[in-house]
Parts: sequence; structure tokens; C-alpha cells
Amino acid sequence: MLKLLIKKQLFDLNRGFFQDRKTGKLRSRTASITLIVLYALLVVVAIGGIFAYMAYAVCAPLVAANMGWLYFSVMSLMAIALGVFGSVFNTFSGLYQAKDNDLLLSMPIPVRYILVSRLLGVYLMGLMFSALVMVPAVIVYFVTADFRLPAVFGSVILIAAVSVVVLMLSCALGWVVAKINNKLRNKSLITVIVSLAFLGLYYVAYFKANELLQSLIANAATVGSKIKASAYPLYMIGRVGEGDAVSVLVTVAAAAALLAVTYLILSKSFLRIATGGSGAAKRSYKKKSAKAKGVNTALLRREAIHLVSSPVYMLNCSLGTLLIVAAAVAVLIKGAWLSETMTAMLSDFSGYIPLAVCAMLCLLASMNDITAPSVSLEGKSIWLVQSLPVTSWQALRAKLGLHIILTAIPTVICGICTCAVLRMDPATSLLVMIMPLIYIVFYAALGLVINLKMPNLNWTSEVVAVKQSMGVLIALFTGWFYILVLGGGFYLLRNILSANAFLAASAALTAVLSAVIIRWLKTAGSRIFERL
Repeated sequence: MLKLLIKKQLFDLNRGFFQDRKTGKLRSRTASITLIVLYALLVVVAIGGIFAYMAYAVCAPLVAANMGWLYFSVMSLMAIALGVFGSVFNTFSGLYQAKDNDLLLSMPIPVRYILVSRLLGVYLMGLMFSALVMVPAVIVYFVTADFRLPAVFGSVILIAAVSVVVLMLSCALGWVVAKINNKLRNKSLITVIVSLAFLGLYYVAYFKANELLQSLIANAATVGSKIKASAYPLYMIGRVGEGDAVSVLVTVAAAAALLAVTYLILSKSFLRIATGGSGAAKRSYKKKSAKAKGVNTALLRREAIHLVSSPVYMLNCSLGTLLIVAAAVAVLIKGAWLSETMTAMLSDFSGYIPLAVCAMLCLLASMNDITAPSVSLEGKSIWLVQSLPVTSWQALRAKLGLHIILTAIPTVICGICTCAVLRMDPATSLLVMIMPLIYIVFYAALGLVINLKMPNLNWTSEVVAVKQSMGVLIALFTGWFYILVLGGGFYLLRNILSANAFLAASAALTAVLSAVIIRWLKTAGSRIFERL
């Protein structure tokens, strides 16, 4: 039974390689092997290559200073961080919140078998991420330092020990996430916030990594002495990589103890959390008077609820709203620097500054592609909106409205901040504001047209409709291409039209195109929506 559970867990972890998420059908053997090979190459070359480069940058100086242990300590910390980052949410969803927990627990299967199979999945996920750091680090070490058999043995033990630490931390953090999740009502919004926080931490670490590594190399002796004095276990971990026998024995014993403690604690809490339900506080009924809402308001609210309830939809299609607000804040903080930089870059083309600002606002606005997958996201339940006593155009207009509202409001704020910082005259500021707003309407309508022409209502996961849709990709690149075409048009007409005149002409052209597209949505587009 345990063997079958482990086999099932491994299949669930790699389901994407063997099953088409769009149709739910199994892939052919050739297709599965091809996907596995391509994924392995991408992961090894892209992520492993980055850490191999980082390892190469610090290995030689530390080995030359007879501080190879510090090299292994640093790379182990990186591996633990990446392993936990990559597997903590898999721990939450695969260990505590797996969809088949209730089914398996209802069968005559020992709970310990279920727990062991789940833990194996978590361990393998953490091992994969941590190995992307440790394996290149070990290879770089033996390319740089002398080859010694004890160091080979110690490196293998170190990779295993790091993976055990990753498992322990992932289980602990996954337990925390599960406990918090059981108490939350708006779980999707929390997921988005946490994802953005992790994303921000990743980019901060990425941009600071080179500076930190250079500082480590320059102050290796000082850092090493501090680690020995106040973080001796970290020193021993580094010595394991060098093959020190005592450190290897102590680390193996510590890893085994951590593994045993992790299993013991989880065996006590797994059943309670896995069957605990939502755990959210119950609300008592309170009599309230309901306010009547118009049809358009109700449909717009429906679209907003769908967006907020889907972390995948929010993170991939409405992140531009946050980026635009962030840009507005950055403009206010770095206003003097922005003004000086743009003036210096366009010293011979000072009249082009409004065009550059307008292009920037349009590019930021194009980061929102809410309408592009909005029809596909109706899925097989599209009949619900089709059966409502509303016209198809009203349903489509609600999708347009949500995109425009969430994009136009922050764009106006960012535009006002930028125009004020650059001290543009009122007429130019008005043109700089109008053009992006018209572009937002054009881009929203264009995304809806493409989705009506290329819908996918048979997905098994919203990820397919949002991230694996050719229509979304086409909409995104078409919006960028349109901005480039307008830029090329100004270059050709720069001796004929001033920047303000070209902005007015571009706004007029975009408005006409938007009107044509919206007219199509009202007529042919609505008929297509009715037949889906």
C-alpha cells in the first residue's frame, strides 16, 4: 500500500508532464519525455547556471584563503533559502490541503502511510530546489580545489543534510501557513499578498547578491571568525563539505534527529489539520436591508469578485495596477533625478519628453490584461451568464469596465505626478493624460476581441486560461507593437508634426480604432459570446 501511495504522490507532483491540463487527457510517451527533458534543461541551465556563476565567483578566493568551509556554509544557506522558498507552498497544498486527503483518510489505510508518502513528495521538491545550488557548488569546488575522496563523501552527505533541513523548515512553515489559512476568510487576497512579498524579497536578494558576495570575499577572515564564535553549527556544516570526519558524523546524527522530530510532530498534528476544515469564525445572522443595484453595477461586481477570488488571475492580469501606483510613488520620490535624467538623455530633443512620458504610461497600462482571458475564465459555466436576463453586450461591457477602472485610475494618478514633476504646461499635460486613457480603452477592447476569437472553455485549471493561452500572449504583444508603431510614426513625421500635434493625432486615431472595435463587440462579438 505504501508503494502505491508513493507512486501516486510522484505522479501528482509531475502531473503536468503526463497529463494535458487543457483537456485532462494523458500525453503520449514521446510528448512526456520531451517535456521532461526540456524542463530539466531549462531548470539546470537557467537556475543552476546562475548559482554556478555565483559559486565560481566566491570559491577560488575562499579556497585560496584556506576557508573552503566558509564557501560551503554560504552555498548551503543559499540552498536552504531556495529550497524552502520553492517548496513551502507545495508543503501547504500537498501535505495539509491535498484535495484527496478526505478520500484517503476514509479508506482503511494507516495514517502513517499517507503521511510518509506526503512527506516524500515534500522532500523531493525541496531536494530538487536545494540541489540546484548544491550540485553546481560541489562541481565548482572540485574544479577549483584539489580532488580528495573524503571531500567527495562529505559533499554527498552535505547535499543530503541540507535537503533534510529544507524538509524540516518547509514542514514548519507549511504548518504555519495551514494554521493561518484555516482562520482566514479572503484566502485568495492573502495568497496574492504573500506571493508579492516573496517576489519583492527575491528581487531585493537578487540585486543585492553581487554586493554581498563581494563584501564576503573582502571580509572573509572577519566573517569566518564571527561564525566560529557565534554560529559554530554553521562552521561544522561547512567542514562537512571539506570531508572532516567529526563534522560528518555530527551532521548525520543531527539530520537524523531532525528527521525523526519532524515526523513525530507531524504525526501528532497532521490528522487534525488535514481534517480541520476552514476553521474560520462563524458569523451570526444579522437582518439587513438590501439595496437594489442596477444591472451594469451587478455585472461589474461579479467580474470584480471573480478577479479577487482568483490569485492566478490577479497576479498575472492586474499586477499592472500596483506597478503603476509604485511608479507614481517613485516619480514623487525621485522627481529631481527623473527630470535631470530625461533632460540629459533628450537634450537635443527636448520636445520629445511628453512623448516619452506618454509611451511610459501606455507601457505601464499594458501590464494589465484583464480582458484577455476574461471570456475563457467563464469556463464550462459560461451558460450561467448567458442565461441571465441581460444582453451579451452588457456582460462584455462589464469585463471592459473592470479593466478600464483598475487601469485608468492609477494611470491618471501617475500621469498627474509625472507632469507635475516635469513641469509640463497645461495643454501638453492634458494630451499626455488623454492618450494613455484612450489607449487603455483600445487595449481592453482588443483583448476582449482576441479572447472571443480564441476562447478556451475546456480548461481544468485557471492557470491554463491565464498563463498558457495563445490569445493572452497575442493581446500582450499586439499592445506593445501598437506603441512601437506610433513611435515609428512620430520618427517619420517628426519634421512635419510637433510632439503635441502628434499626440493629438495619435489620440484621435486610437479613439477611432477603439470605437470600431467596441462597435464590433456590440454586434458580431455579442453574437459570438451567445454561441460559446
